[in-house]
Amino acid sequence: MPGQGAFPDVRPRRLRTTPAMRRMVAEHRPHPADLILPAFVREGVDRPVPVSSMPGVVQHSLDSLRAAATAAAEAGVSGLMLFGVPEEAKKDAVGSPGTDPDGILQVALRAVRAEVGDALVVMADTCLDEVTDHGHCGVLDAEGRVDNDATLARYAEMAVVQAEAGAQVLGPSGMMDGQIGVIRRALDAAGHRDVALLAYTVKYTSAFYGPFREAVNSSLKGDRGTYQQDPANGREALRELALDLAEGADMVMVKPGLPYLDVLRTIADRVTVPVAAYQISGEYAMVEAAAERGWLDRERAIEETLTAFKRAGADLVLTYWATEFAQWLRARF
Repeated sequence: MPGQGAFPDVRPRRLRTTPAMRRMVAEHRPHPADLILPAFVREGVDRPVPVSSMPGVVQHSLDSLRAAATAAAEAGVSGLMLFGVPEEAKKDAVGSPGTDPDGILQVALRAVRAEVGDALVVMADTCLDEVTDHGHCGVLDAEGRVDNDATLARYAEMAVVQAEAGAQVLGPSGMMDGQIGVIRRALDAAGHRDVALLAYTVKYTSAFYGPFREAVNSSLKGDRGTYQQDPANGREALRELALDLAEGADMVMVKPGLPYLDVLRTIADRVTVPVAAYQISGEYAMVEAAAERGWLDRERAIEETLTAFKRAGADLVLTYWATEFAQWLRARF
């Protein structure tokens, strides 16, 4: 009791006394090598086009993408996840730009590999939503529903084309049943056995994707509730996880990030493969908007969110702040 001299016997505050002490005993800390930078490249532009809902993020030209890749590599970032934005007139019902060797994403993959070689792990989004005129992640049937199996055939074609363009990791993000197995078989049959698969194992249908739709000039009408996971469900994630691992996933992902840290922790506790979290566009936009209004400390908020992913079990984090945050760490230490 107070006043008896021995109270309190244990004082956790001893390990919080100075910044150096807190840094020394920190249990989790993001590192530049944990980070992957998502980047958008737009066909037909000769300079970066700002994304209004994501301050600081742009749709790159090929030249600005090369520069961004170099900056990421120099900062110690490990990976670059590329999303292609084709000219509107080239979109069609089956997403032809996605399997065209001269489609913008394939051109960008070759450009980045030529620029940075193996200094970055170059990744490609393997999905149809950016390249279809209806904006869905798959091929539609006669009733306008996403046809799972017809979509798988398109994913297999897309995966081979992306691998041939230089992608080292593919990120199938469409949440089609069987997508990892179909893509793995297609890659192996084409001789691309070393191309890894980052499975979007748990991808929720989320309001936080809003700014991303602007970033990729999405043509989506309606929603993706029939194939992306319901935010109410957690156990369902384990079913998706078991399927992806059985089909040959090399890494798994939870997306979005902060609203689903509980799911991230559950996945991380059950696997021996690397686990990624995607800090998506809406998460980024919220922090940037609040910081712009002076409602929070931007740098502290960014670091706190990235640390949360590490504490919840993420080995890798896809974040639009990847290069900037890595540069902060290098300057700090």
